Order: sequence, then C-alpha cells, then structure tokens
Amino acid sequence: MAVKFSRVDDIFYTFGFFFRTLKGVGAFILRGQAAYQVLILQILFTFVQALGISALLALGIGAAVNTIGIPFLARISQERIIYPLLITIITRELGPLLAAFIIIARSATAIATEIAGMVISHEVEAYISVGLDPIEYLAVPRFLGVTLSLFLLNIYFSLFGLAGSFVVAQIFNAMPAEIYFGNLLRALSVQDIFISVVKSIAFGMIISVVAMTRGLAVERASTEIPKAGLHAVGSAFAWCIVVDIVLSAMYYIVLM
Repeated sequence: MAVKFSRVDDIFYTFGFFFRTLKGVGAFILRGQAAYQVLILQILFTFVQALGISALLALGIGAAVNTIGIPFLARISQERIIYPLLITIITRELGPLLAAFIIIARSATAIATEIAGMVISHEVEAYISVGLDPIEYLAVPRFLGVTLSLFLLNIYFSLFGLAGSFVVAQIFNAMPAEIYFGNLLRALSVQDIFISVVKSIAFGMIISVVAMTRGLAVERASTEIPKAGLHAVGSAFAWCIVVDIVLSAMYYIVLM
C-alpha cells in the first residue's frame, strides 16, 4: 500500500488522508475495540514517557523568563508585567509549540518508521485482504493518541513552566505561593486558554497525519524506512511552525 508522493499532490494527499482519518474516528469509537490497545500504547509512549523531559524543559523555560524578566522590569518599576508575560510566553506561545517539538522528536519518527515497516512487510496489505480498514485500525488510534497526548502534555508543560518561574521569583522577591499564583490566574484569560488548546490539538493532528503519510510513502526497499522518519520530522516541524504563526496572527487580529 505504498503511496508515491510528488511535489504536486503531496499536500492534497495529506489533507485527503486527514479527512479520511477524521471520518474513521466514528467507526473506531463504535467498533474499534481491537485497536484500543494501540491507542493506549500510543498515549503511554507519547504522553506518559515524555513527562520527564517535558518537566525539565518547562522548568527551565519558566526559570529563564523570570531570571531575565524580573531584573529588567524592576529597573523600570513594572514588576507586575511579569505575570502576563509568563502567561504569554509559556501558556500561549512556547507551551504548545515546545510540547509539539518534544512529540515530533519522540513520536513522529517512531510512527513513520513503524508504518513504513508495515508497508515493506506487506502487513498493511494483509489488513485489507482480511477485510479490515487500515485507516480505522492503524491510523485512527495513532491520530487520537498523539492528539490527546499533545493536549495533555501542553497542560502539563504550562503547569511546570509556571512552577519553575515561582521558584526563581523567590530569589528576587519572596512571596507566598497563593499570592504569586493568584496574580498569574488574574493575568490568565479565557482567550489564552482557548488559543493554547486550539494550538495543541492542531499540532497533534498535524504530527500524527504527517508521520503516517510519510510512512505510507515508502515503496519496497527497507532503506526507505529511516528516510521516512527523517521526512516526517522535517515536515512536521515545518507544518507546526507555519500553523503556529497563522493561529497566533489570528489570535491577535480577532481576539485581542
């Protein structure tokens, strides 16, 4: 079931695969019990096993923002701006994008090479020969698993990033945790939460679809399997950055 890509139809095929996968979600929910294990394993690998590196990166980002921002803002007597600044950088902008980068590095390669291996070994053709829809049994659980994992990882990243900023803030101006996090909550708006959630869901769908289409693009040589992983990473990075720019621009135009 190899899919031959060209520069002309690459984007069209990716969008077609995306809509075909969306269409298969309903069938998966109704009768996809056999593939539920794939969904659970995908969430385990993509979300649970990425918690450690995500927490470390989030703590570093939160600490860096306060380390740089508080002394600078103190010189112009605008220390309270640090709270909306933290929400903007961690929750609205860097949180979803860095969570996406973590999942691209971990899961995009894994999914692309796994699907490519199935194509090379004729496993995908075996699904079709016994009357099983490979979209429903292979694509949909990975699509849902990656999307849900990125949504959860984005929340986790934001929480740890703001926690890291609190630790550093105590060095410059010690205050009770309830006051610090109360100020953060007052700076957090519904629009911030909305755009963060939209970005995380969009990035999750992009990563999963791109990884699977690149895996299906292999033909018959086993040497194409690692290439599929590399192409998946590069394409997913590019798509996520472009979509992030578009969504951020729409946020500032429509919601601000």
